[in-house]
Amino acid sequence: MNLSHYYVAFLGIVSRELHRFFQQRTRLLSALIRPLLWLVVFAAGFRAALGVSIMEPYGTYITYQTYITPGLCCMIILFNGMQSSLSMVYDREMGSMKVLLMSPLPRPFLLFCKVFATALLSLIQVYIFLALAQLVDVEIDFMGYITAIPAVFLIALFLGALGLMLSNLIKQLENFAGVMNFVIFPMFFLSSALYPLWKMKEASLWLYWICHYNPFSYCVELLRFALYEQANTDTLMVLIPITCVVVVLALASFSPKSGGRR
Repeated sequence: MNLSHYYVAFLGIVSRELHRFFQQRTRLLSALIRPLLWLVVFAAGFRAALGVSIMEPYGTYITYQTYITPGLCCMIILFNGMQSSLSMVYDREMGSMKVLLMSPLPRPFLLFCKVFATALLSLIQVYIFLALAQLVDVEIDFMGYITAIPAVFLIALFLGALGLMLSNLIKQLENFAGVMNFVIFPMFFLSSALYPLWKMKEASLWLYWICHYNPFSYCVELLRFALYEQANTDTLMVLIPITCVVVVLALASFSPKSGGRR
């Protein structure tokens, strides 16, 4: 096998995932409607109660819509990672994953191509959402959208690999919805996606520490800094090792049979 075989396989898997995603128009619509409702309805209630929120890292006052935008972007990435892992479970039950893995190319490479395609889809969805968010009083400079691209891709790799790792542990398609809810909602609500951690600390110290050690909080803060053209080295030092570990575990634990290997 030479590099051209790897390149053709990579393009084939990524283009297949992109084609399948854009054929499922309701999936794209639901991916955008969910965060837009949060941005319009949820933010309106909080803004009526709080007025404006101060962003500690920047020392400037911003609208609440602007504050929660990075958290909603990460929510899009999280849902897309879980949806992609759901399709992985479906492909495994239908047998199409076995057909893919019959390729002479290494199995970890083929699975990484699927994770990469999931990250690319997350990137597309996030930037469609950011374009629509400009209509709802979100104040982000143009260069912030450029500097956020690596952060979005790193977060998407982490959450996509996390979804793949979860799909390895699920034996039946019917059980996946419960597992998704058990993972998505605690990760999202117990983070800094909707409110600053210092506000959480004022309310409850033990909830603050849960949010502080939640990897999703590091995803949100990394993207929040990136949208303001800043690199948060503390979050990078946490997320890069975690992403590498989760990717390796997800690729190593995958089994084409129903359910993951013990």
